[in-house]
Amino acid sequence: MVGAFEGKVAIVTGAGGGIGGAIAAALAGEGAAVAMVDRVGDALTEDERHLPIVCDIADPAAIDRAMATTLDRFGRLDVLVNVAGIMIYKPIEAQDAVDWQRLLAINLIAPALFTGHALLHMPRGGAIVNVASIHAYRTSAEVASYAASKAALVSLTRSTAIEGALRGIRCNAILPGAIDTPLLHASPNIASGIEVIDPADIGTPADIAALALFLASDAARFVSGAELVADGGRIGRL
Repeated sequence: MVGAFEGKVAIVTGAGGGIGGAIAAALAGEGAAVAMVDRVGDALTEDERHLPIVCDIADPAAIDRAMATTLDRFGRLDVLVNVAGIMIYKPIEAQDAVDWQRLLAINLIAPALFTGHALLHMPRGGAIVNVASIHAYRTSAEVASYAASKAALVSLTRSTAIEGALRGIRCNAILPGAIDTPLLHASPNIASGIEVIDPADIGTPADIAALALFLASDAARFVSGAELVADGGRIGRL
């Protein structure tokens, strides 16, 4: 797909992290101009193909500004990849309203708001990719809010595909399994042994970036509303 995104503009949230960073780099490598949205600016690149946007996506006004900045700089939007997310490791009874509201603001409401902007501004042929999680299907203890938010993100993907169809805009979800990122290594469930992962079942950010690139490209023009599991086949053995 050399140059598959030449002349196109993408927004990637969580672009300072492992998966988000890999997707942003992959899109830029195929010719896209990429607005890299992240809460921490130090991890973002700035050059003619990369526009760093420091943004707390839990703040709807900041999302509005990020979209306006992208459109002012590049004049269009063709691809949106919602990657940014957080996890809270607590039993259900220990998670209070503040925990739930903060997590849902980032993991669900922000992607919904970015999606709304995308549906307004994307031309026909536009593509939205939501990075959910295998936790949307099968989960473990003490991550109820995360799992619920990712299941909701998959549902949002279906609705967006339906509403986007009339505009010629596609939307698909990727459900990664264990990926070698700081989020995985920060898991107290793994550290405590509650969740055990064979090293052979751990993928890389590049694995997810390759799938996101396909889904965002014209090669996937007939794929919309799909939920693609990328976990090395682990879910089939659980």
